[in-house]
Amino acid sequence: MSLYSLVRPALHLLEPETAHHLAILALRSGLVPRTTAADDPVLATRVFDLAFPNPIGLAAGFDKNAEIIDAVLRLGFGFTEAGTVTPLPQPGNAGKRLFRLDEDEAVINRFGFNSEGLAPYVERLRARKRSGIVGANVGKNRNTVDGAADYVKGIEAVCGLADYLVVNLSSPNTPGLRGLQARAPIQDLLARVMDARRRSLPDAQRLPPLLAKVGPDLDDDALRDIAEVVTQAGIDGLIVGNTTIERPPTLRSRDRNAEGGLSGKPLLAHATACLSKMYALTQGRIPIIGCGGVTSGADAYAKIRAGASLVQFYSAIVFHGPTLVVDIKRELAALLRADGFASVADAVGADHRR
Repeated sequence: MSLYSLVRPALHLLEPETAHHLAILALRSGLVPRTTAADDPVLATRVFDLAFPNPIGLAAGFDKNAEIIDAVLRLGFGFTEAGTVTPLPQPGNAGKRLFRLDEDEAVINRFGFNSEGLAPYVERLRARKRSGIVGANVGKNRNTVDGAADYVKGIEAVCGLADYLVVNLSSPNTPGLRGLQARAPIQDLLARVMDARRRSLPDAQRLPPLLAKVGPDLDDDALRDIAEVVTQAGIDGLIVGNTTIERPPTLRSRDRNAEGGLSGKPLLAHATACLSKMYALTQGRIPIIGCGGVTSGADAYAKIRAGASLVQFYSAIVFHGPTLVVDIKRELAALLRADGFASVADAVGADHRR
C-alpha cells in the first residue's frame, strides 16, 4: 500500500484547491520521497534535440509558479512544465474554481490563469541549478487587449532559463483566449513570439524550442488551419491538447456540469483523437506532446502510437498520487517491448503505418 493511498481519504475531505496547495507544500518541503529506480533504457528518447530519460512529463497547471521543479523531477518524470505564468500577477476567477469528480476520475477547473506573475517565476528559474528538462509555459493576462504582446513579454523573460518554451492558446477559462487559435491571430502571434525568442538570446546561444499548446475542441477546419500555420511558421512543436468544455454523457459525479475545463480520464479518447488528426495533418514533421486523460502506461502508449513523441499528465495525480509516474513508465516499457519496439521513437505514429 502506497503512502498516498493512506492519506488520500483525508485529502479528499478538503476543498480541492486546498488539497492542491498542501501537495505543493509537501513537495516543496521534501516530504514526498524521490524515486530511486533507474529508467528502462527503452524509454530514453530524443526530441527537440533534447535527451529525455523517459517520455513522461508533468503537464502545466500543477506547478503554476515554478515552485517545485526539482521535486517533480525527483519523482521520476522525464520532464516538467511550469506555468501557465502571466506577465502581471492576477488572482484568477473568484469563487469555487476546482471540482473533483471522484466517480469519474476527472477534474473541472475554472482558475482563469491565476498567477504570481513573471517576476517570482523568473527568479525561481534563475536560482535553480540547471538539471533535468524543464518547459516554461506562458499566457496572457485576463484584461490585456493585445494578447500577443503578453506572450512576447513572457517569452522574452523566460528565454534562456528553460529548455523549451510554450505559448498556451487553449485554456477555456480566460475570455477570448481560444480565439487566438484561429488562423490569422495564430499567424500573427507565432511570428511575434518567434521574433521575441530570436531577440532574447545572443546569436551564439542555442534557441530553445518553441511550442504552441492547442485544445482538443477544435473542429477539422481549425485543425487544418493550425497545421498549415505552424508548418509554415517553422514552430518546433505542438502540445495537444488542453481541457475540454464538452461534457461526455458518461459523467456521473455531482459536479459534472460545473463551469470550466474538464480534464482527467474522460478526456482520453477525445484528446487522443485530436492528436491523431494533427499528426496526420502535419505528416509527422512536427513533434507533438500528447496531453489529456492519461492514467496508465496503456494510455501513454496509445498517445505515442497516435503520434505523440512525448506524453504529459496531471489530473491523474489527484486520484493515484504523485508516484503514479513510476507505474506508467513500467507499463509503457513493457508494452513497447511486447510489440517489438526498440525505443519510444520507433513507436511514434505507429497507428498511422498500419
